[in-house]
Amino acid sequence: MVWIPGGTFAMGSVDPLARPDERPVHQVRVDGFWMDATEVTNKQFAMFVAATQYLTTAEKPIDWEELKKQVPPGTPKPPDEMLKPGSLVFTPPDHRVDLRDVSQWWQFEAGTNWRHPAGPESSIDGKDGFPVVQVSWDDAVAYAKWAGKRLPTEAEWEFAARGGLDGKVNVWGDEPIDPKHANTWQGHFPDKNTADDGYAGAAPVAKFPPNGYGLYDMAGNVWEWCSDLYRVDAYDMLVAQVGPGKVAVNPTGPDKSVDPRNPDAPVVRVQRGGSYLCNDSYCASYRPSARMGSTPDSAAQHLGFRCVMKK
Repeated sequence: MVWIPGGTFAMGSVDPLARPDERPVHQVRVDGFWMDATEVTNKQFAMFVAATQYLTTAEKPIDWEELKKQVPPGTPKPPDEMLKPGSLVFTPPDHRVDLRDVSQWWQFEAGTNWRHPAGPESSIDGKDGFPVVQVSWDDAVAYAKWAGKRLPTEAEWEFAARGGLDGKVNVWGDEPIDPKHANTWQGHFPDKNTADDGYAGAAPVAKFPPNGYGLYDMAGNVWEWCSDLYRVDAYDMLVAQVGPGKVAVNPTGPDKSVDPRNPDAPVVRVQRGGSYLCNDSYCASYRPSARMGSTPDSAAQHLGFRCVMKK
């Protein structure tokens, strides 16, 4: 782990690539904390599973009674074969598609989980140093508790990601993204990836330069779960709570989540950092201020986590 000194920073962004949920920019102070230098790896997660016999969300049959709470009322129950254990796999099309329709490149495949992250026939053999993926927020929390740690708050994550470069667009400064900086998508998303950075999918951890605090892959590679509930207007609510121009101290997020992209989901948790699928034409979420949310039982091929702890 790496020690992250406490401090005050401008959270959020007014960059042209920033989305509405990154505004308004506001002052936040966080206390110092320890943070994993890299995303949790397959090897580390395997040690946890071996010690606890833990079964991840994607390895359990889907509970329709729970799932129907996240979909529009009246949605019919899917066939039983669609409720088998599994998760989302990136399936790139061979032609340009409507970027508003994520089903063009995401498919649910039974048998997909952290051991088989790209589908039931895939494997993590020989990939001990790759970030563990296909883990839900619930899975990440379970690992963190076992390790004597916790998930970072959204404020802690962004402060750490900036690496002391307060107000900069990217974790390396204001220079536009380049294949040398992070593992992201080069080419035309989602049908053509030139892999100029050397990786068409996830990369082993610590293959790209660290930020100013010695943290690796805070931009790209895989998304990372945070502890906070997600709201589009979370920053507006925080500013109203502490007062305009005031400093929010160790914020832990809103008490209730609201996400227009998941209007029927009762709970949505924050994800940070972007992934190897990020491209400016679709998702410039490799920026330290970029935010995303998903239900805590969700898992995907480009989603992992790292942990923090106090002294």
